Amino acid sequence: MLSRVAEALFWVGRYVERAEDTARLLDVHFHQVVEDPATDEGDTCRVLAAVMGVDADVPQDIRETLEVLGYQSDNPSSIVGALLAARQNARGVRESLSADIWECLNTTHHELPLRIEAARAFGPAPFFSYVRHRAAMLAGHADATMSRDHGFDFLVLGRSVERVDMTARLLAATVSTPSPEDGWIATLRACSAHEAYLRTYQRGVEPQLVLEFLLLDRLFPRSVFHALVVGEQALTRLDPTAGRVGAGNDARRAMSRTRTDLEFLPAESVFEDLPTRLHELQTVMSEVSDAVSRRFFGGSATIGWSLEESVR
Repeated sequence: MLSRVAEALFWVGRYVERAEDTARLLDVHFHQVVEDPATDEGDTCRVLAAVMGVDADVPQDIRETLEVLGYQSDNPSSIVGALLAARQNARGVRESLSADIWECLNTTHHELPLRIEAARAFGPAPFFSYVRHRAAMLAGHADATMSRDHGFDFLVLGRSVERVDMTARLLAATVSTPSPEDGWIATLRACSAHEAYLRTYQRGVEPQLVLEFLLLDRLFPRSVFHALVVGEQALTRLDPTAGRVGAGNDARRAMSRTRTDLEFLPAESVFEDLPTRLHELQTVMSEVSDAVSRRFFGGSATIGWSLEESVR
């Protein structure tokens, strides 16, 4: 497979996952601000800006936050910017994607202006739901219409890297909120994990168990551990001749080490140094992305979260 094609598929997976997870994050905190009069809107916006890597021109209210992290088309860390970047990457490698996947991305691209206009006029909740549905549709098309070749592996790898990073960011936003005890149910719902959590534990929502579920659960597909396993398996398939000693490349080594650390982490220790652990997860995923670029894409630089960086 050409490195150009592999890189585009990797970033399609990352960008679509980024758009979906940012929509989940903003949805939770928007409704928290609207529904709970005790919520400090300014603090919530500052937490969101910090978690999402907005260093300059920090939004002061929820509407400004929605503009920066939701609708800003030239920001690859916003919902709209990520969707546009995913479509742009897919456009150059249409021969490696099914018609259903391209149609999903292209239709989304053309519908976005009307969706943004409606969100600004009537509220963002339908827009968030639309983004989640389109991301789910693309994931379904990928699972149903793509051959399980290297192209599929790069798409899944990109999605897994981004999912680990964004789940860590979502948990960091909850922990950084002045009253995090009120946000755990919202956090589960943001990950579409509330019902799965209740079926698993058959008890009320407890912060300790929420962290166990979203960090360590082996069966829930949006947990950090599960996403690491899926990404590690994709890397193994992409580099099967790694040899009999050690990990085959830096990306696989970093992801495997992180997965092992979580696999043998005692459940009762999840709260220990939690902010540091969540930050380290984000750092490792950035390192994995850089290592994948060096190994498979000819050393091109990864895309960070800074607003000054351009879209690939």
